[in-house]
Amino acid sequence: MSNTIDYAPLPQDAAIALFLQEGDADRLTDLLVDALDEALRILKEELVSRPLN
Repeated sequence: MSNTIDYAPLPQDAAIALFLQEGDADRLTDLLVDALDEALRILKEELVSRPLN
């Protein structure tokens, strides 16, 4: 059995690589805003699902 972990690039890694290759700042901004929206949505769901003490 091997202790090696195979590395699979994450989608955001590919997006950053594409930005660095093409220099498309608007596309990177869109990706970052989408990621922030998703993070805030997850946090909101977490807060709503917790009971009040």
